[in-house]
Amino acid sequence: MIKLFKKKSKKEKLNDQYMKLLEESRRMSTSNRTEADRIMAEAEKVLDKIKAIEANEANGATA
Repeated sequence: MIKLFKKKSKKEKLNDQYMKLLEESRRMSTSNRTEADRIMAEAEKVLDKIKAIEANEANGATA
């Protein structure tokens, strides 16, 4: 219940967006491969942002 009112972090929001893009890409792959590839490329950009945040968190924890 406590998490009910907790705001999502930027990393959590990006992760949700990444998962939605992966699902959309999977659905589109059966009907429109070009669109699925475009969506997958967008998902990869979001994943890069997530990795950058994780790297920044790791560097902040060691400093």
